[in-house]
Amino acid sequence: MTNTPDKIVYTARASVTGGRQGRAVSDDGVLDLALTAPKEMGGPGTGTNPEQLFALGYGACFQGALTMVAKSKGVDASGSTLDIAVGFGPDDTSFALTVDITVSIPGVDDATAQELVDGAHQVCPYSRATRGNVPVTVKGLGA
Repeated sequence: MTNTPDKIVYTARASVTGGRQGRAVSDDGVLDLALTAPKEMGGPGTGTNPEQLFALGYGACFQGALTMVAKSKGVDASGSTLDIAVGFGPDDTSFALTVDITVSIPGVDDATAQELVDGAHQVCPYSRATRGNVPVTVKGLGA
């Protein structure tokens, strides 16, 4: 299933040269990053890698979705803490990703936290984009 916006309200643009051993720059110049493969993949590990960037983007988007879902249920999740792990490794034909998300939400029990995290996973654009292709686990914890 393809998820296409009814209206594009923002478009992020960047230029990348050199792949995992290069540079990534956003069109506004706010991001200007040296890219290097992590040590675990034979690189120097001295720069940012695509998996870190994916984790940051997905985590920020997911937490925004969580805040929206929680608010609709009368819960303030603005103090939540999200940890995200993006795994990278070979599969049958190429390489693939995995994602594990754990969120601690103050003021709720574990069951409520899990309900809110599950709801965020249904509406988060990154979760929707990866659904059916990337294994994603989500865990909510009360705090």
